[in-house]
Amino acid sequence: MNKMLLPGTDLLASNVIAGMMRIDSLTDEQIRALHRSALEAGINFIDHADIYGGSHTCERRWAEAIKPTAAERSELIIQTKAGIVPADSMYDFSTKHLIEAAEESLRCLTTDYLDVLLLHRPDALMEPEEVAAAFDQLHTQGKVRHFGVSNHTPLQIELLKRAVTQPLVINQLQLSIAHAPLVAEGLATNMQNLPQSIDRGAGILDYCRVNDITIQAWSPFQKGFIEGAFLGDRAEYPELNDQIDSLAAKYGVEPGAIPVAWITRHPAAMQVVLGTTNPAHLASAALGSALPLSRAEWYGLFRAAGYMVP
Repeated sequence: MNKMLLPGTDLLASNVIAGMMRIDSLTDEQIRALHRSALEAGINFIDHADIYGGSHTCERRWAEAIKPTAAERSELIIQTKAGIVPADSMYDFSTKHLIEAAEESLRCLTTDYLDVLLLHRPDALMEPEEVAAAFDQLHTQGKVRHFGVSNHTPLQIELLKRAVTQPLVINQLQLSIAHAPLVAEGLATNMQNLPQSIDRGAGILDYCRVNDITIQAWSPFQKGFIEGAFLGDRAEYPELNDQIDSLAAKYGVEPGAIPVAWITRHPAAMQVVLGTTNPAHLASAALGSALPLSRAEWYGLFRAAGYMVP
């Protein structure tokens, strides 16, 4: 497992993350088995959000099952997210809401501090000073060590930086071989009548690289937001799956490792969030952390997903 010192932090983090979005329906033993699989794979980064499972449920279930000792907690990097209010179908980046959400996450996770707190999707009514006040209080009190965002554009981040004094060190964004506008737009800039040239991300990939913001790629096996997985979908992605299977055989891994390797091969030094609840799938996909895909292999997968390399 490759590890990286996250820019702007003192965190030596695995470049694969264990996502806890779907653990609410698991038994304690199943959660422990998933956690053991992550540790054995070399994963030390755990991703939560206050809304996962509904109202901090997955945070609480994880802590109830794992019960990490102080020594075990010190070996983990625990991240959570706040700002979405599902009951009211809205976002809330007010000082009060962010502090209350973070403190409830601390209680549910039974920890004294969060390594990272992310703003979970942009709030159209965000006032940067409100966010800054929350971050300052949480940081000064030692409750949150580092901060970041999720699904934010460059200008949304710049707006936050007008008031927030702590570095914004993470931006969690959707990325997979088949859902790669972050990458594809930059390869087809200014090409007329080509949908790939439409700039939907406002240059977010290069912005994050320039500003030492680590991208965390979520849904690494998905072909769209809710359209399902491309991995194993031979009806829509026959060539891509053929190439994945061929590379998996070449490198001696399961196919799930190849989409992970495609992301970690990128020089932006991204992390990959794996949301599976299957310990075996987690372990096999995590092997993509350090696979040395060649340029030809990387671009071959990109083209097989339907993107143009002009």
